[in-house]
Amino acid sequence: MLSQFHQERPDQRSSAPIHLGELLHAPDSPPSAPLPSAPSPGPTGGEVIGTGRKDGAERVRKKSGGTESSLGTSSLFRKLRSSSRNELDGGKGETTEDGGGRGSADASYKPWVCPKSFVHFDAQSILFDLHEAAAQRGYAAQRRNTATGASAASVSLSVSRSSAPTVNDPVYSSIEDLTLSLDPSSMTPSLGVDLMDGPHGAHSSSPLLLCCPHFLNETGGHGERNISFLSSSAERDGGGDGARGWLRRSNASVSVLEVPIEQQVTRLERLKLYGIEHVDLGARYYRDYFHGKEHSNYFGTEDKLGAVAVSIRREKLEDTKDLKDQYQYRLIVRTSELVTLRGSILEDAVASTGRHGTVRGLPLKEVLEQVVPELNVSCLRLALSTPKVTEQLLKLDEQGLSQKHKVGVLLCRAGQSTEEEMYNNEEASPAFSAFLELLGEQVLLKGFTKYAAQLDTKTDSTGTHSLYTTYQGYEVMFHVSTMLPYMPNNPQQLLRKRHIGNDIVTIIFQEPGALPFTPQNIRSHFQHVFVIVRVHNPCSEGTCYSVAVTRMKDVPPFGPPIPSGVTFRDPETFRNFLLAKVINAETAAHKSEKFHTMATRTRQEYLRDLAENYVSSTPLDSAGKLNNLISLASKKRERSKAREGAELGAAGAVAWRVQAQDFSGGGTELPCALGLSAEYVLLTDCSTKEVVFNCFCADVIGWTPERLALKIFYGRGDHIAVRVPEGCAPDIREMVQRLKSLTVGCETVDMTLRRNGLGQLGFHVRLDGTVAEVEEYGFAWQAGLRQGSRLVEICKVAAVTLTHEQMIDLLRTSVTVKVVIIPPYEEGGPRRCVKMSLKLGPGICRGKKGDHKK
Repeated sequence: MLSQFHQERPDQRSSAPIHLGELLHAPDSPPSAPLPSAPSPGPTGGEVIGTGRKDGAERVRKKSGGTESSLGTSSLFRKLRSSSRNELDGGKGETTEDGGGRGSADASYKPWVCPKSFVHFDAQSILFDLHEAAAQRGYAAQRRNTATGASAASVSLSVSRSSAPTVNDPVYSSIEDLTLSLDPSSMTPSLGVDLMDGPHGAHSSSPLLLCCPHFLNETGGHGERNISFLSSSAERDGGGDGARGWLRRSNASVSVLEVPIEQQVTRLERLKLYGIEHVDLGARYYRDYFHGKEHSNYFGTEDKLGAVAVSIRREKLEDTKDLKDQYQYRLIVRTSELVTLRGSILEDAVASTGRHGTVRGLPLKEVLEQVVPELNVSCLRLALSTPKVTEQLLKLDEQGLSQKHKVGVLLCRAGQSTEEEMYNNEEASPAFSAFLELLGEQVLLKGFTKYAAQLDTKTDSTGTHSLYTTYQGYEVMFHVSTMLPYMPNNPQQLLRKRHIGNDIVTIIFQEPGALPFTPQNIRSHFQHVFVIVRVHNPCSEGTCYSVAVTRMKDVPPFGPPIPSGVTFRDPETFRNFLLAKVINAETAAHKSEKFHTMATRTRQEYLRDLAENYVSSTPLDSAGKLNNLISLASKKRERSKAREGAELGAAGAVAWRVQAQDFSGGGTELPCALGLSAEYVLLTDCSTKEVVFNCFCADVIGWTPERLALKIFYGRGDHIAVRVPEGCAPDIREMVQRLKSLTVGCETVDMTLRRNGLGQLGFHVRLDGTVAEVEEYGFAWQAGLRQGSRLVEICKVAAVTLTHEQMIDLLRTSVTVKVVIIPPYEEGGPRRCVKMSLKLGPGICRGKKGDHKK
């Protein structure tokens, strides 16, 4: 019965070739091929840059009897062979007939850009790329069976210990990491750290945690990636996003962009809670807007994309202002890639041979051709109208959604650090019991009816009790080592490891004196994230906890960020922080290569099943045959033009491709998509496929448009800056039009202010940078400055970076005072984001300390 739990043994590999370092670091080696413009998050190592060849020469047998492919080392020698082959072929690149892998190079790759007339329902839809879906098709089947999770680190440790290093024979610390270099001043090999592998401090150790290959550490003080202007000063101050995090949602928690009005009014209440991140809440789009309503599903197998599934629904809009009988088409386009196109297009935005606004509607073929013209719609067939089709589509869309999480918890006593030591702690200590009481509720397993996480609720074979809790609607069952059965004669404690070793997230509870944790001491392919909790002054009034996290390199960062140098003293605050952290850890881990590949394979099977077994013989274009027959007797009808700008009043997100200035990265430009919905302004990095900025539309207070550039100001004057290519000037005008319709902001005004005979400028400034009072008919008044105006730049310095005293000093001492202001409302009040108005209150804005004469 226990055969499946035999201890895993590290692969026995021969040491690296003598001149391997020279081959890898040859100065005259040909440069690598450029990466695709918008690759999906790829694996950190072990990739196969395939040539499509499957001859015997590609699979060299090892002494152990396995192949390079089975041992996960093929990429190393494949790269060496590729380098030699490129030199022999005169630098010609490898062919990628099969589409290559997630990280394969394709110089001819061009990102697919969705038409602006399509309005996106969620953030991931903005990143939908038909060309990439075609290029990545088949990657899931190519994934090598390499070590993942903590086993990747432990295997690298065992390999490094299995042979004695010499200067001429370097030992590579892992089967996937080729960044090892030799320290010339030492005989000991050291891992070369690539600064791009993670944020600053990701490779540093702490009293709680050691660094190791394949894992990145979070020890505190680093917030999420954010490219707004203030992010640069926050990084310099070491505060990350923590100091200003209350102003907005975390980027990784932004999902649905078409937010119902009833939810918009509760946004401030939601901000009080830690955000649940990396969850594709837009996956419920089919359930909420199609299921139980009249709609059509079409399935088929496309030559380039493979199996595809399209859902389309026409609905009448209620609030259309001056326009009567307005309709829109809600649309879902699913391919084998996990990114799905979800959103809507107004009927007026479709160029069609049919009439807009009629009961009959437009030919669905023309609607699809408007949104995804590259899709071969002739392959699509109408789906069968059976409950099984609906059930399969719901499973397909929501396969990544789960409200249930299981988390392992290990006790690490003083002097302990190994997996075996932690599993063999038979009973909980008082400090550990107090921590568990804080974390959740101890429940009796027999008869337990809620989420049990594979624990036995009938015969007590997995213990009599466990730890369970809920947080923001999510159920969490903890696999606590001391609550699982203890086997005195089994040092591996397989009945405990059976559960904890299969958990993606594990909490390591360290008592005072415990040795620093390292994933190299753990053997598990599933444990991708470890949350280390160290208790200080246990079982006393001064009890507090410090936290550190280590995650696999291909697991994206997740919040909430750990504050720098902070210990948690308040139990409720710590509990909320820790529960949000472990839930986000698991959702983030599902984006790692291992789980991404598994999800892609499942998705492909669902799509293939639908396309092969649940379709009728009715093609998509049959809906337009009636119109065609009617028009046979008359002249062939021309397609009517789409109404220009029809999408600019929609609730979902209209997107533009832009170059965004990354203030957190020294001001470099990033290829991004700017999305503007009725609820959010956001920027998504097209290369890393992540949201790198967001704010509420209610936070936008102004903008500065130029012919090819745009600054958007929000909050107290922070801003983002984007640019469009030459020839795309109309995009800027569209963005401004959209901002005017969705926000309370307005265009900024540049002013040059003169002084009176006493050297005064003639106005007062409040603490928040708004103008309190302007001397009537003075120079400032004549220049157009009015009470309620907000200073966003003073002498080319961003006002949001200045203290009140610095603003006063700059205005008093500058010879020429040039300011950029955001004009007030017509009634004279300053433009503020909603949260600022509630946070600051009228006392701070109008108090005596806020009034200073210039």
